[in-house]
Amino acid sequence: MHVTPFFFIMNDLIQYLSQFATERRFQLMTEIAAQRTRYLTVVLEDIYQPHNASAVLRTCDCLGIQDVHIIEKKNRYTLNPDVELGSAQWLTLYKHNQTDSPAKEAISALRSRGYRIVATTPHVRDVSPDDFDLLNGPAAIVFGTEMRGITTEILDLADDFIRIPMAGFTESYNISVSAAIILYTLSQKLRKSAIDWKLASEESDLLILEWLRKSVKHSDQLEKRYIFDNQKKDPCQSNP
Repeated sequence: MHVTPFFFIMNDLIQYLSQFATERRFQLMTEIAAQRTRYLTVVLEDIYQPHNASAVLRTCDCLGIQDVHIIEKKNRYTLNPDVELGSAQWLTLYKHNQTDSPAKEAISALRSRGYRIVATTPHVRDVSPDDFDLLNGPAAIVFGTEMRGITTEILDLADDFIRIPMAGFTESYNISVSAAIILYTLSQKLRKSAIDWKLASEESDLLILEWLRKSVKHSDQLEKRYIFDNQKKDPCQSNP
C-alpha cells in the first residue's frame, strides 16, 4: 500500500519515481494524462462475457475516458487479457457490489459526483449519439448485459437515453460495438466543443503518480526509501 505524507509535494515524488522509468515511458504518461477526461464516464451493468468486458475497457483507454464503473449483481466482472491488452491498468475502475442493489449503489455514487445517468436503449425520449447534448453536464453512459440490455432499475433512474439508429433487420449491436460507436461519437464531439473536459492539474498529477507506481518495479519500496531519506534531511516536516 502506498502512503504519501501530506508534506511531500506530489511533483517531487513523481520526478523521483520517473527516474526508474524510461524517458519515453514517462513522456508518454504525461502526454496521455493531458488527454484524459472524466466528463464522460462508462457504467457496465452485469456484463458476463470477458471478451465484451475487455473490449469496452480497451475502447475507453483508446478514447481517453478514464473512469469505468462496474455493477456486479449476478455476474462477476472478468477480463480476457488477449482482448484488453493491459488497458485495465491505465484506467480507474470502480466496482459496485456491496449492497443488495448494486445498480442503485452505483447511481447514487455517480449522482454525488455530478453525473447525469444516460441509458443506452430505445426510449420515447432517446436521441442519437450525434444529437446528444453534452452541454447539459457530465454524463455517465450505461451499457447493459449482452442479452437483456439495461435493467428496468437503471431505466427508471436514467435522466437521458441514447439509441444508435439502425438500418438493418438485426435489432441491436454487440455491446462492445455499441460502446465503441457511442463513445467515439461523444468523445469527438466533446473534444471539439468549448467544454472544459480535461482533468484538473492535481487529478492529472495523481494519475501519473499511480501509473508510475504500476510501471516501476518495487515502486512501493522506492517510495518508502524516498520518504525515509527526506525525513532524515528535514525531520521537522513530519511534525507540523
